Amino acid sequence: MDDAFRLQRFLDAQRESYGQALDMLHHGIMCTSDMDFIFPRFVGCDAGEGANRFAIGSLDEARAYLVFPTLGNRYRECLDALAPLGNVAARDVFGALDTWKLHASLTLFAAATDEPLMRTMLNIWFDDLADERTIVQIGEAA
Repeated sequence: MDDAFRLQRFLDAQRESYGQALDMLHHGIMCTSDMDFIFPRFVGCDAGEGANRFAIGSLDEARAYLVFPTLGNRYRECLDALAPLGNVAARDVFGALDTWKLHASLTLFAAATDEPLMRTMLNIWFDDLADERTIVQIGEAA
């Protein structure tokens, strides 16, 4: 498979921690160190080293992430794990910084696809509001 967007970097990062991260999500918690490669965000939305390494550089790259069988399925699986927690405030699950990271990630992938799951999760966790910083960055990159 052609890896023009270097998506293998996500698989490499998830290799040792994906199962544990998914289990944590099922229990209503998340490990901050996993957020960058489990819920990636658009480039320019964060200044951390991990965020830069795992930043998504375009809507085409976000689409490629979702159609990459392992990565797209894992992203959807993580969102499915969050669905039953919709009655809990995102900050109670993720804390303030990681709540923003989830919001930014959902905004990116909702902009990249018409899949109802992304919009549904934005609705459940963020009252259907997009992360403005992500929308601005996507607009500036276009």
